[in-house]
Amino acid sequence: MAVSSCQRPERAPGNGVAPKTSNTTKAFCTVKQHIQYLGQDQHVCVVGLGYVGLTLAITLAKIGFHVTGIEKRADIVAQLKAGHAHFYEPDIDTMLQEMQAAGRLDIYQQLPDDSPSTVYIITVGTPLGDNNKPRMDFIEAATTELADKMPDGSLIVLRSTVKLGTSRHIVAPILEASGKSFHLAFCPERTTEGKALQELRYLPQIVSGYNFESLVRASELFQFITPIVIKVSELEVAEMVKMVDNTQRDLYFAYANEVASLCDAAGIPAGEVINAGNFHYPRNNMPSPGLVGGPCLSKDSYLLMESMAPFNVYPKITMAARHINEEQPAVCARFIKNRADEMGIDPTTISILGLAFKGAPETDDLRGTTATFLIDELRLCFPNAALQGYDAVVSAADIEAFGLKPVQTIEQAFNSSRIVVIHNNHQSFRSLPLGYLSRQMQTPSIIYDFWNLFDHEKLDLADHVLYASLGNHCATEQAKRMREAMAVHQATTPTRQSA
Repeated sequence: MAVSSCQRPERAPGNGVAPKTSNTTKAFCTVKQHIQYLGQDQHVCVVGLGYVGLTLAITLAKIGFHVTGIEKRADIVAQLKAGHAHFYEPDIDTMLQEMQAAGRLDIYQQLPDDSPSTVYIITVGTPLGDNNKPRMDFIEAATTELADKMPDGSLIVLRSTVKLGTSRHIVAPILEASGKSFHLAFCPERTTEGKALQELRYLPQIVSGYNFESLVRASELFQFITPIVIKVSELEVAEMVKMVDNTQRDLYFAYANEVASLCDAAGIPAGEVINAGNFHYPRNNMPSPGLVGGPCLSKDSYLLMESMAPFNVYPKITMAARHINEEQPAVCARFIKNRADEMGIDPTTISILGLAFKGAPETDDLRGTTATFLIDELRLCFPNAALQGYDAVVSAADIEAFGLKPVQTIEQAFNSSRIVVIHNNHQSFRSLPLGYLSRQMQTPSIIYDFWNLFDHEKLDLADHVLYASLGNHCATEQAKRMREAMAVHQATTPTRQSA
């Protein structure tokens, strides 16, 4: 592994030095200097303008590259040309409009025949298909189109998350069949939604190449973006880095959820256990329990499993962690159902707060959201209840696509429901006046919080309103009975005498 860093000037192709008073153009340089910095690769094409592709395209344009963006969906192309991203990311609309107005970013539905690009970055999706098998057809289609239209000597950079061997055994053969010379690199995306535009400029970039020349050329490209470029020896090393990065996070969260389940069974508050263990103890850094979804963590364990199949190896811990995280919506929905039955609650309406796959950083991304599974489980448990949803950034149309009735305010969600479920950890939920809101509910009622956003002991709720959270199901009769059983067992077990 080699690590390199460089001081990179901000550039743009203006025909002179920009005025010092302009924040967006203060680092512009002469055309001669610009070409000197960029070499042959001044024109970059980004194929696929989703979360990964659009943020990268804007970042490259802002640095000084001429960027062509390709997006197959006509509705998204029209929206982007109008200066509006099709997803939420802080400041993205402003930057999109600035780069298009400056002539740095052009967006098309098809790659133009006369495209001047010498670098092509593939960022199309690799979703799971039937039986959780990874789909590579989008990668194959994008590569086939590029092989037909790219000029000799182009650099192809694969940035999508892929199974092991995709770069060498799927992408490279398609490019070779074109008869053209090319360079090929795999350089995985590493940002988090909600912070992508910032993280692109400082996170270390993993770079791998089909050969040494490909490695060098791709490294030079990414050194304009981020100060640290980590060169690895093989395409497969970089592919594995991406999968391992995401699956270890899935495992990390799964252990916290297992601790929550253990504590729930024993009637012990998991939040207190985790916080006490973490406090000023350098060998602990356990996260809070919570739902784990999204387009990466819900998928990449299956990518890794598929990658290992040719070697007849099954990633046991990885898949056990994934299954623990996948079962959380069902486990918690059943808990809510049991408590509702005990309290005599037959809800006509249930509200779900936060539909995006995560709340912090803020996003409207619904891909891989555990809300899908939670909604299904609640419908099984409460077939006669109407479900409604609230999200601070997800559109009403997208909420309706779940089969939910959108509500405009959080207060409306509470005063119309007997059960309210806090699904994600959006920052606005942390300051909810639960005492006041509980008094707007018809009682008895339940507030269920997947994220332990509130201190149970400090809540002043209305009578007959239960607040419960993942890892703090301490009020269950089962837990009480278990504690009583343990006490009886300890009282009746003879004390072993020392020899």
